[in-house]
Amino acid sequence: MKTALLTHADCLEHVTPEGHPERVARLEHVLHALESLDLDRRTAPLAADDDLLRIHPESHIRSIRSSRPTEGYRQIDGDTFMSPGSVDAAYRAAGAVVRAVDLVLSSDSPNAFCAIRPPGHHAESETAMGFCLFGNAALAAKHALDHHGLSRVAVVDFDVHHGNGTQDLLWDEARALVITSQQMPLWPGTGRPDETGAHDTVLNIPLPPQSGGAEVRAAYEAQAFPRLRAFKPELIIISAGFDAHQDDPLAELNWSTSDFAWITAELCKIADECCDGRIVSTLEGGYDLNALAEATRAHVEELMKAAR
Repeated sequence: MKTALLTHADCLEHVTPEGHPERVARLEHVLHALESLDLDRRTAPLAADDDLLRIHPESHIRSIRSSRPTEGYRQIDGDTFMSPGSVDAAYRAAGAVVRAVDLVLSSDSPNAFCAIRPPGHHAESETAMGFCLFGNAALAAKHALDHHGLSRVAVVDFDVHHGNGTQDLLWDEARALVITSQQMPLWPGTGRPDETGAHDTVLNIPLPPQSGGAEVRAAYEAQAFPRLRAFKPELIIISAGFDAHQDDPLAELNWSTSDFAWITAELCKIADECCDGRIVSTLEGGYDLNALAEATRAHVEELMKAAR
């Protein structure tokens, strides 16, 4: 069986102002990097509002829909913009993770990668922020728990920025373990070790600026992997941000492409131990186009190795 790749051309219609780091070219480079790989290519559907209501109130969904401009851009916050195609793109991104969970839990695919934008891990319950409109990774977790009836789902977020939205959306969810590493200090300023969730199911791993592969590998081996194994998830969801790369312009961690491959391979091992290899990964950040493309390909290649 093959790793599933879920994407849709609508995600290229979410257009941001010139010079904005979260731009159409990000997904174009990712798709080009994955073009030659032997993947099970699937079309991302539009999410249903009933799916989104698992994590966002109706008022937030209405606000996103009503903020769609008829032309140009609408600024949601200091760095989050919407264009005429943004609503459909966000619904496709959310639909991709829902469909990916369905595929993996039905054993149609051993694991899956969602090549989507806008990203999702900064979107809080009623707040679009940090380039994100809907909380894609949290939605995947809640869909697995509430629709498929799983008892334990883990989200692992290695984006360089803290996944404040995922933490917010799953803060009260005892069935979801959230593990997130991030540079600190760095925007959005959350992600301290004492932020542990209502049921002690949040593990934050702050990493100092200029730290690199040796430091992140040690941190994951000492903290993330033992916690993940102890939780025994029935599905692992990865918020795959590649902006901790040493070439990324928005942060100051010094990971190499091999570090992203290593983390992915280790997560695949744990998934094989705990949940028959079931992983759903979704694209988050990464703003140097060449580094993003290279690291994403390395990530997906590890998923493919695990799927064989």
